[in-house]
Amino acid sequence: MTVLANEQVVSCCCERCDSEVEKKELKQWYFKITDYADRLVDDLDKLPGWPDSVKTIQREWIGRSYGAEARFQVEEADWSIPVYTTRLDTIYGVTFIAIAPESKLAERLNVSDEKRTEIDAYKSAAMLKNDIDRGNDTVEKTGVFSGLYATNPFSGARVPIWIADYVLAQYGTGAVMGVPFNDMRDKAFAEKYDLPIQQILTTADGSEVKEGEVISIANGVTVNSGRFSDMSSKEAIDSMAAFAEEGKFGKKTKQFKLHDWLISRQRYWGTPIPIIHCDKCGQVPVPESSLPIELPIISDYLPKGRSPLADVDEFINVKCPTCGGDAKRDADTMDTFVCSSWYHLRYADPNNGSAPFETDKANSWLPVDKYIGGITHATGHLLYFRFITKFLHDLKLIDFEEPAKELFNHGMVSDSSGQVMSKSRGNVVSPIELMEQRGVDVTRLAMYFTAPSDKEVLWSDAALVGVEKFLLNKVIGLPALYDASCSDLKSHFKQADLSSADWDFYTVLNQQLKRITDDSEKLQFNTVIAASMELSREIERATDITPALRNYSVRVLIQVLAPLIPHVAEEIWQTLGFKESIFKSQWPKVDDSALVSQTITMAVQINGKVRGQIDIAPDADSATALSAAKASESVVRHLDGKTVVKEIYIPGKILNIVVK
Repeated sequence: MTVLANEQVVSCCCERCDSEVEKKELKQWYFKITDYADRLVDDLDKLPGWPDSVKTIQREWIGRSYGAEARFQVEEADWSIPVYTTRLDTIYGVTFIAIAPESKLAERLNVSDEKRTEIDAYKSAAMLKNDIDRGNDTVEKTGVFSGLYATNPFSGARVPIWIADYVLAQYGTGAVMGVPFNDMRDKAFAEKYDLPIQQILTTADGSEVKEGEVISIANGVTVNSGRFSDMSSKEAIDSMAAFAEEGKFGKKTKQFKLHDWLISRQRYWGTPIPIIHCDKCGQVPVPESSLPIELPIISDYLPKGRSPLADVDEFINVKCPTCGGDAKRDADTMDTFVCSSWYHLRYADPNNGSAPFETDKANSWLPVDKYIGGITHATGHLLYFRFITKFLHDLKLIDFEEPAKELFNHGMVSDSSGQVMSKSRGNVVSPIELMEQRGVDVTRLAMYFTAPSDKEVLWSDAALVGVEKFLLNKVIGLPALYDASCSDLKSHFKQADLSSADWDFYTVLNQQLKRITDDSEKLQFNTVIAASMELSREIERATDITPALRNYSVRVLIQVLAPLIPHVAEEIWQTLGFKESIFKSQWPKVDDSALVSQTITMAVQINGKVRGQIDIAPDADSATALSAAKASESVVRHLDGKTVVKEIYIPGKILNIVVK
């Protein structure tokens, strides 16, 4: 009972409640996002921090294509039918024109009353179908012959004008040229209605075209195309476009799938549209002094095919700001995406009562360094807030054109059956109940640990068990490993000051810290937790390290866990004796000098087969490696009685001894 934008329709149903969506003609408000279509596409190249998947979705949704428009003169009429095509090289193969039943072109056809009745009935039936089914290649094509003809501007051929619902009014011009030789939908239509099929292409490489295939621009050569025959498809497209422009019956152009953003909604929740309708003055903007318009308090929020505000007399009935006469407010509210399209700017200046934001504050704080959101909004919010940012930049209200430098797409949370959790489905697991049962930090850890942050989470209460054991059995016991009498708060250690065992542990500690730091930057918290679990085991096992080093390792572990378990971490931090919050401490720094172990374990091969292992320095020379190998009993056993022909040694990787 309310209007939706195309972006909010999924498989012909409402994305929120799964109700089937039908089409109606209404008078509504739009934002002219199409004026920004080129920039919205081109500027995606300026966003290296955005996922390629989102950029691809936006490019395809905007749908920029380059082609030509050709006009087919309607017989015995003073107007022509424009068609847009990316394959002007096939225009000599046009054997019919197909027009969308709901298009203005169909209404303009001067047909008999009987034929108009037939077309109107066909239109009504088409409006009940969804666009996906209408355009589906596998769905049977239907149509109504108008009884009228048009002239092919290139060949002069007389082509019939059909009404066909596989053509959509909102794409291109609402009409297509039917080329059954090189388009499968056109071919299916032509075969059903016994329309001719004219060959106009052959392949440049001489290959045979299989059933269901089309000849591409890259592999096409024109035939039966008059003066344009025997050209490559690319050459023919350019030549034909120039010929059409010269004859003033066509031109090169580009088209977009993107349409202007419909913002009118027939619901209560949303920003009221600041327009007053006056019978005398027309549409009058609400004076700036009267903004913002506040929603009235009402008891019935449900839309009834019109906005609930339409029934609130004290809200809807006003005086015209221009003439002072009786007038009515616009009853619709704006799509709530309008609000979220600029909310990032309001965060920079949230208490401003006289303007949306102060320019200097917005320029100081923005654009957002890392923006986190679901990929499901790729053609909704993530497109709209790019558009509004560019619009405000053009008004010189901000000095940046993109709202976010980097975008991270988080995964959706689904129930155990794979259904995305939502209020409308009633399958949401309440985090409040889980937190009451298990605590906030256990619940947080379980969410983080279940799956990578960018992947779908299949939620199960079983996810709570492992992390709860880790928290209760390992993390909460960390203060017991901490020697409060040791006042040495070193953050780095020198190899010369540590024993071999201490340095080995210090190396492992820094290797895990680097892994945790890198994965935290990538928001991959499941591997952060896994590495933290490994580090806790290493700390437990390291019973012979110095108190200062053990204390340091305990501090590191609780600091890296703090963003994930803030409440437990804060309590442990104070238990360790620190007065200030753990969140005022510095993130521990990786000691690069300790990332490489003193020794590594390397395989030793005899004639390509592994026969033993040696522990040596990563940069040991071949003589040292060979000496260590010959000191190994397992290696010596395979060398006994054999002559060494050569040694193949790759430092830090492998030693292969060739014998005979």
